[in-house]
Amino acid sequence: MVAKISLGKSIYGALSYNAEKINKEKGRVLDTNKIYNDGSGNIDIHRAFEDFKRWMPQHTRAEKTMMHISLNPHPDDRLSEMQYTQLAHEYMEKMGFAEMPYIIVKHEDIDRHHIHIVALRVRPDGSCISDKNNFYRSKEITRELERKYGLHTAERQKITPDMPIKKIDPSGDIKRQVANTVKMVGMRYKFQTIGEYNAILGLYNIRCEQTDGRVNGREYHGLVYFATDDNGKTIASPFKASRLGKFASHTAIDGRMERAKDKIDIRPTKQIVSEALAQSSGKDDFIANLKERNIDLILRHTDTGRIYGATFIDHNTGTVLNGSRLGKEFSANSLEKWFTVGEKPSVMPVAPDVQQEQPQQDNRQSGNTQTGTADSGQSTTGGGSATSHSQPFSQPQSQTRQNNSSAYDDAPTLPGLDLFQTGPGFDPQEEAFYREMQRRRKKKRRGPKL
Repeated sequence: MVAKISLGKSIYGALSYNAEKINKEKGRVLDTNKIYNDGSGNIDIHRAFEDFKRWMPQHTRAEKTMMHISLNPHPDDRLSEMQYTQLAHEYMEKMGFAEMPYIIVKHEDIDRHHIHIVALRVRPDGSCISDKNNFYRSKEITRELERKYGLHTAERQKITPDMPIKKIDPSGDIKRQVANTVKMVGMRYKFQTIGEYNAILGLYNIRCEQTDGRVNGREYHGLVYFATDDNGKTIASPFKASRLGKFASHTAIDGRMERAKDKIDIRPTKQIVSEALAQSSGKDDFIANLKERNIDLILRHTDTGRIYGATFIDHNTGTVLNGSRLGKEFSANSLEKWFTVGEKPSVMPVAPDVQQEQPQQDNRQSGNTQTGTADSGQSTTGGGSATSHSQPFSQPQSQTRQNNSSAYDDAPTLPGLDLFQTGPGFDPQEEAFYREMQRRRKKKRRGPKL
């Protein structure tokens, strides 16, 4: 049995959530503790809320005054309502809530029936039931109850990057499926816009929308997630990001998009898409060739059928890219002309990944040839060769600029014409400019003359 515990401030909000399940005939009240219960299985939110308020102290230092728990037995465990009720009461007693007001609601919105418990965690004297080590205490209690009643051992599923991602199953736990999919997509794929984020979520029948507004004069920005069918129609109530987890929040997604800018390399994807385009004769052929290469093409159409957006999802590199990022030939307009008019875009070759050689520094170990030193060792007046020695002192800045410039290091030397050899030798204009800048700095340090 898996227990999930969340602390909050709004008793009314938790009651409303459970009342919604009951109103849709997907839940019923099993029992209560110190809260009015008429035995019908329904809930009077206002009456229940007033009962909770009667037990609420006028002054308390606790910010989160309530606790919302869901107890989830193993799918193979089929329990009666009486057994669910007994489990809930024993669990709350062992957690230290025997004297606190709470309400038990059974949820039947998915095949795996489970129970929710809304409880007050602040005593009438203002003290609060500690939440320290809640996770470990709860896990020990659920294991004890499993052994006592002969239930299957259930563990919370751990999400890993290599887990397969599946489409939303309407008959399953939609909230958990949405949360797991959002987490795995964030772990596995790189994207830079909400549009690209929605493109990959859409493969698994999830849509994300931004919500902006003001609450109590403060501006907020959030995300809301929708579960859909294959036609994009919403099949369940939307989920705020806060209900799924921090990984789904606006801040977390913004952070992922910002970090992706430095990690995304479009060249591997562009190379594969270019090859597929060159070998394709039309839209269906192009999409099929991309599919064989483990790339999905998501096309967005206007009401009239015109393509206004194209996104490539490369599952090989975990990269989501709008067509325009790959190049003009892969943009929505270019693909629209190809698919409707037959104007196939010409593909430019992908530039190879060539790293530029960094200029060599002069502070090499003795025994290696120094370009600048070796060149300066040759006397231009007919003297013999001089031995190069490492110098512990820094060279003048003009010579350092000359030695650090590698643009002319490999230029061939013409015998007898060294004076006319092209290279970063003495430049009168550059030296004059350098001396003038030095003079201005000294003058600035001395200050103006009085």
